[in-house]
Amino acid sequence: MRDENAKRLLRSEMVRRGIDYDGLRDRLAEIGVEETNASLRNKVSRGSFTADFFLNALTAMGVTNLRLDEL
Repeated sequence: MRDENAKRLLRSEMVRRGIDYDGLRDRLAEIGVEETNASLRNKVSRGSFTADFFLNALTAMGVTNLRLDEL
């Protein structure tokens, strides 16, 4: 998956769930992943994050299914 697609997918899941960067930070902290708002914004805006971060963020948001055909 290209960086741009991963970024769009992560952002669209945040929007679908009404989660902003503060909310994502808090949800990540609940599963033991510490991030600052600044680091989250940078990672997501660049779209250059690890698969581990991507999966942790989706898990923290409660995403159980992805529609890759929407890319």
